[in-house]
Amino acid sequence: MSGFEAHLACTRGDFHLEVSLSLPMSGVTVIFGHSGSGKTTLLRCLAGLERASGNIRFGQEVWQSHKIFIPPHRRPLSYVFQEASLFDHLTAEGNLRFAMKRARAPVADADLNQIIDLLGIGHTLKRQTHNLSGGERQRIAIARALLSRPRLLLMDEPLAALDEQRKQEILPYLESLKNELSLPLIYVTHSVSEVARLADHLVAMKDGRILAQGSLEDTLADPGFPLQLGEESGVVLDSRVTSVDRRWHLAEFEVSQGLGIWLRNSGYQSGDSARLRILARDVSLAASPQAETSIQNALPCTVETITDDHHPAMALVRVRVGTSPLLVRMTQRSVAHLALTPGKQMWAQVKSAALV
Repeated sequence: MSGFEAHLACTRGDFHLEVSLSLPMSGVTVIFGHSGSGKTTLLRCLAGLERASGNIRFGQEVWQSHKIFIPPHRRPLSYVFQEASLFDHLTAEGNLRFAMKRARAPVADADLNQIIDLLGIGHTLKRQTHNLSGGERQRIAIARALLSRPRLLLMDEPLAALDEQRKQEILPYLESLKNELSLPLIYVTHSVSEVARLADHLVAMKDGRILAQGSLEDTLADPGFPLQLGEESGVVLDSRVTSVDRRWHLAEFEVSQGLGIWLRNSGYQSGDSARLRILARDVSLAASPQAETSIQNALPCTVETITDDHHPAMALVRVRVGTSPLLVRMTQRSVAHLALTPGKQMWAQVKSAALV
C-alpha cells in the first residue's frame, strides 16, 4: 500500500496553514512544534474535523480532492483528544463495549482482552469513570479508540493534561501499542521526551509550515534541523543489548552492526531493545584511539558534514558510525587542528548517552 499524503491549506483568522506531507503507513509519526505552530489544526484537517482546501490520500483511498470530501465518520480512523471525554454514566467496561458496538468490523472478545492487557486496564473495568485517575481515563479512551477497529489512529497531545507522574505511568503503554499493533499512528506533541520515546518519523512545524520531515534518526542528525529539541542538539538511535558485564554493572548497546556503547545497566538483558539519546556535546573526535582516558566508548567513524554553529567559535560535525549518524559539537579551532574534511576517518568518543 502506498503512503499517506496530504497537501492542504486553510486560513483561520490571522493563522494560515499550508503543508505538504508524505507519511509512512506504519510506525509512529510525531508532529512536533511549539504552541501555535499548527499541529492540532493539521491533525483536525487530516481527520476531516476542519475543512481545508487541497488533497488527502490514504493508501489507495482519496479522502479529499477538489471534487471529493469524505466526512470524518466515514474515514477509517480514530481520534484521541487531550481530554479523555468518556461517558461518565457508564463504567470503564461500558465505554469499551459501546465502542465495540460501533466498530467498523466485529470485535472478538480475544481482541478486547488483548487491548485490555496491552493498556493494563483490567483492574478498572467495573469502576465508574469519574473514579479513575487521569492516566487510567486516558488509557480507557485509547482502548475505546482502538476497539472501533481503525486503520489509522490520531492522537492530539494525549498526555498534555496529565502531571509528570501520570505521564510516566502511561508512556510504557504507548510504547507497547507501538510495538505490538501494526497500526499507523500520528501523534501530536510539544514534548521532547515523547518524541524521543515514541517517534519513528518526525514532522517539525512552525507558524503553520512544515520545516522538516523524515525518519527520526535522519531528521535529528541533520545539523540544519530548524527547531531546538530540548537543551541540546543530538541524535536518537535504536539499539540492542549485545553484552552484559555483571562485574561492573554495565551493558553494551549495539548502535550499528558490531559497534556498541557501554552504559550503566538498569536491568537490561542480552537481546533487549533500547533507545539512546546521544547529545552533540557528549561526543568528541580523535585521530586515533586513545588508550589512557576515562572515555571507554570509542568508535571508528567517517566525517560527513561540517556546519557553522550558532556561535562563531563553534561547529557542528556530523559523522557516521557504521550505519548510524552522530553529531559532534566542537570549536572551529579544533576542526582546523584536526584538519577535518568530509570523508576523513576519525574516532568518535562518546562520553555519555541517555536511555530513553
